[in-house]
Amino acid sequence: LNTETPLFTCKGHKNWVLSIAWSPDGKHLVSGSKSGELCCWNPKKGELDGNPLTGHKKWITGISWEPVHLSSPCRRFVTSSKDGDARIWDITLKKSLICLSGHTLAVTCVKWGGDGIIYTGSQDCTIKMWETTQGKLIRELKGHGHWVNSLALSTEYVLRTGAFDHTGRQYPPNEEMQKALERYNQAKGDSPERLVSGSDDFTMFLWEPSVSKQSKKRLTGHQQLVNHVYFSPDGKWIASASFDRSVRLWNGVTGQFVTAFRGHVGPVYQVSWSADSRLLLSGSKDSTLKIWEIRTKTLKQDLPGHADEVFAVDWSPDGEKVVSGGKDRVLKLWKG
Repeated sequence: LNTETPLFTCKGHKNWVLSIAWSPDGKHLVSGSKSGELCCWNPKKGELDGNPLTGHKKWITGISWEPVHLSSPCRRFVTSSKDGDARIWDITLKKSLICLSGHTLAVTCVKWGGDGIIYTGSQDCTIKMWETTQGKLIRELKGHGHWVNSLALSTEYVLRTGAFDHTGRQYPPNEEMQKALERYNQAKGDSPERLVSGSDDFTMFLWEPSVSKQSKKRLTGHQQLVNHVYFSPDGKWIASASFDRSVRLWNGVTGQFVTAFRGHVGPVYQVSWSADSRLLLSGSKDSTLKIWEIRTKTLKQDLPGHADEVFAVDWSPDGEKVVSGGKDRVLKLWKG
């Protein structure tokens, strides 16, 4: 059994850690807790970078960084909270710049889009779009009949990785912005950035928010709430995880249903894609991870090993490793 020793154990939170996000340039790590506090970490030392940031009154549900191609080095990130607000923070100034208020219930998820717009999904059934200089509400996307649980962008993979590609080359800040912009434009192609939302109403919507406040397509088929939605890195597919024990695959451009992956015997909590968009990973209450092959639409591999429910899964952007965490308090690394 290979046990990887932690590089650092970061101590500073006084309550459960619910959310964590690397800046796309890899220079910062921010984590959010059940008390609503945010901790900024220096990844080189594993130490707290200043005092915890306060402002949210309830727990943190999501963290998303401003894309590198819009601003380098990375300074601003946005958080969503159970308190009904989203907040924009500056990691250099160590303070909350803008409070995005308008949702009437908990904000469950947040994404900072490649066009510079922030998207928030809420238990008030709406998705709101915000501009980031003054925090003005631009548009509301309505259609869901119950809580919005999850949002995903078609460009998410390049937004998350910025200037980094498979070569692992490092760039100075001025070049980093340019390189990230090239990657973003390539990923976007000629079509507008797409957004997908998953809800407690068992449905999903595909949106082109820069084009219209009307949805492009309503994606139906799940028999239970949709917990997590995710675009493949190439933007061609959407995967959804549901409490109906299935993972569904949809066309990422049209929203057309493609297939349902069945095999889990408990609710599916999260999905994640391999960097080449060929494989899909899912984690479930049934304590297993499963890897599905997109080309053949079949189960490729079963990864047992957790003693209890698997809450979180992620595939490293370089495609080399899979990480999973769950109720058994163990973080497992799986290598290709």
